[in-house]
Order: sequence, then structure tokens, then C-alpha cells
Amino acid sequence: MQIVWLRRDLRTIDNSALNRAIATQQPTIAVFTATPEQWASHDMAPIQADLIYRRLFELKDELSQLNIPLCYIQVPDFVQASHWVAQFAFQLGAQRVLANKEYEINEIRRDELCEQKLAEQGIDWLALEDKCVQAPGSVRNKQGEYFKVFTPFKRAWLAQMQPIKITKTIAAKKVESWPEAISSCLWSDGQDFDYPRLDSSHWGVSFDDIRQQLREFCRDKVANYQQERDFPALESTSQLSPYLALGFISARQCMARLYAEAQPTGLTPGAETWLSELIWREFYQHLLHFEPKLCRHLDFNAWGKHVPWLNDKVLFQAWCEGRTGYPIVDAAMRQLNSTGWMHNRLRMIVASFLTKDLHIDWRWGERYFMSQLIDGDFAANNGGWQWCASTGCDGQPYFRIFNPTSQSEKFDGEGHFIRRWIPELQNIESKWIHEPWKAPNFSSFAYPKPIIDHKAEREVALASYKQAKEY
Repeated sequence: MQIVWLRRDLRTIDNSALNRAIATQQPTIAVFTATPEQWASHDMAPIQADLIYRRLFELKDELSQLNIPLCYIQVPDFVQASHWVAQFAFQLGAQRVLANKEYEINEIRRDELCEQKLAEQGIDWLALEDKCVQAPGSVRNKQGEYFKVFTPFKRAWLAQMQPIKITKTIAAKKVESWPEAISSCLWSDGQDFDYPRLDSSHWGVSFDDIRQQLREFCRDKVANYQQERDFPALESTSQLSPYLALGFISARQCMARLYAEAQPTGLTPGAETWLSELIWREFYQHLLHFEPKLCRHLDFNAWGKHVPWLNDKVLFQAWCEGRTGYPIVDAAMRQLNSTGWMHNRLRMIVASFLTKDLHIDWRWGERYFMSQLIDGDFAANNGGWQWCASTGCDGQPYFRIFNPTSQSEKFDGEGHFIRRWIPELQNIESKWIHEPWKAPNFSSFAYPKPIIDHKAEREVALASYKQAKEY
């Protein structure tokens, strides 16, 4: 008997650990461990917890068709999860526990502890590379060192990329009667899932629905992705990030479908741009492998610790609630707070505003995002925030500071997105939509004045960053 420990790989198709277990044609059991205290310490968003909760019901049915039961246990944290998996394996007389690797510090320690506990009982542990198309550590420069700039990483990544083939998952060996220990912890009604949840029903959880969304994007939208991806009023992005973050689908599946739709003419510029976004996800996972300090929320660049963050709590709260007086920033934050998702261009705008206009530590924003995002993924979130704050690996230059007004004019020219999320400005004249405080009748709108002057704060940011780099 074998146990497959599922974590952020909640799928039956293209799951390395699951496929390896099934290939032995030995009885196979899947387990999922809910760890609410650990999740809370990682700032998991309640809407993401709800997505996991809903997915478990679909996953149970998909596994059942493969003759694999889904067992479930709730324990406080990763330490208790490791102990429970090892004890459960021993109780069942399992020969081996399989899992797909995760690269954050706490997750690595969790698996090391489980491996140790299993070894004490003579049970094998097998952790497989699965989260990335190419395993972290496998893409290096000619000197054998890791890449600190994305573009050469991408070139090397593409140069050693092998053709991707997704094979159909076969059924495991059928078992007529499972031990009592299994029947007592089968996932059923989810009554022991105690983490706070917010409704995620806008997002599908069945594999068929997610696969269809991927296919439609690669077939119908990706060709225009390069031209349209920066305009938040358009439905031009894949919106697959929640499923990638939780492993409902794999990056391999995304790339395989992308290349399949590109035949026989090859990738369009739009498809190449989306492929780059997938490789950015790989880049940030690779960084965790080489720089575990990132999991401790440390700046990638050492000079980052000298940036004099002001950390005004009142300004931070206004940013969180979408009350800064800058419409594009506020619309973006309200989208996040309402849906658990934010358009990528807007993520850059609001992050630049927090760090370089409000002079608030990027870690405050990183944590707030994780507490709200349905697609919260530590590596991508940390990498994105440090990129915007200019403290990260291949981050934007510190002197590149987004002007929230010009960004708004460029990417939401008619104000369609702003009006969708800021009803106070529904009836304002279009010529004032990006700078409503300049409207003659501004006092008639229940909308705040700008909480800061961008031009002045830009100069403050330039001086503080320059000083930090020269420290």
C-alpha cells in the first residue's frame, strides 16, 4: 500500500507523485491535511481556503474514478501534519509515502520531519519534482550559478526545455475492502474544515471547467494577449492563476495546450508573451531554491534594509480600503477586496504607490495581498512585491516610479474599469475621471481628495532610495 500526500497539487491529471504511485499497481491512498494555524501564519486568504474546500469534493470524485480514496485530517500545523502522515502510514502498513516537492522553508522542514518519522518506522519517502516544468536548480548559467536576471534565465530555460506531453492518468489497483482506519477519515461533508472561508463560487473547481477555460484562452484570446493584457477593463487575461497557485492544473498543462493550439504555424507574439509570464512563475520558484532568505521576508538586495520606510498606519489603511483619492489605485484595491483577484497591471500600480508614494514597507503590502488573494502564491507574490519595491531580483530600477494618473490614463483611458469599482464617480465627466479632484463640482462626489501629492512623494522616494543604495 502507498500513500500520496496532496498539498498544493490538487489534481489527478499530470500529478507526478500520483502517477508514480499508480504505476506500481499497488493499492494507493491519497491524503490531504488541513493545517489552519499554519495557514493563518502564512496569511492564507479565506477566499482561497474556500476554493480549496470546494475543490476537495471534486477531487474526491476524480480520485474515486481511479480507485483511490481521499482521506482528510485537520491538525494545527505542519509539524502535526508530518506526525499524522507518518503515524497513518505505519497504521496502514504502507510501504511508501509519496509527495510533490514544495520549496518554501516551512514546507521543506515539514517534509524533512515526515521523512525522518517514516524512516524510524522503516517506511520509504519519495518526493518528486512537479511544481515547475524544469526543477529548481536545473537552470544555471555557464559558471554553474543561478540567474539573477530574468531574460537570460528565460533564454536558458527555453534552450533546455524538452517537448511536453501530458499522459492520461490510469486507474490504480482496485481494492474491495479498505482498512477501518481509512473509512474513519474519508473526506465527506467537510465539517472539520475550520479555517475561515469566503465565497469563491465565481471560480470553477471541476477539472473539466478549468481545462475548458485553458483551452478557450489558448484558442481564442492568447493571440491578442500581448496587445490587450494591460487593460483591466478587458477580459483579456487567462485568470488561471488561482488554479496554478493551488495546483488544480500544472504549468506543464498550460504550456502543452499553448503549443498544441500554435500548430502548425508556431507561437504568436501573444502566445510568446503568455509563455513568458509562465516562465516568470518558474523564475521566482527557482529563486526560493537558491535564496531561502526570501521565505524570511528579507530583501533580495541587501541595501533594501536601509530604505527608510515611514509606515504610516492611517495611509496604509486608506490604501487597503481603496480610499487614496487616486481612482485607478482605489478601483484596483476594491476589486481585490471584493473578488480576491486583481489584474496584473494594477498589482504593479498599487504596489508602486504603496512603496514609493506612501513609503510603506513592501512587506506590509505583501502580507495584505496574501490575506486577500484567491491566487496567493508565496514565490510569485514575494517576487512581484520586491520587483515593484526595487529591492528584488531583477526588480525595476528604483527611479522608475509609476505615476498613478498617467497609468490610469494609459490603461483605462475611458475610465470603464474605474467606474465599475468606484460608483461614487459613475456620473463624473470623463475628462475628470483620472483626476476627479480637479473637477469644478468635485465636492458633490462622495470621493476623497488625494491623500498625498505624487510629484512631491516621488522626490522623497528618489532621495531615500539613492541614500539606501549608497549606505
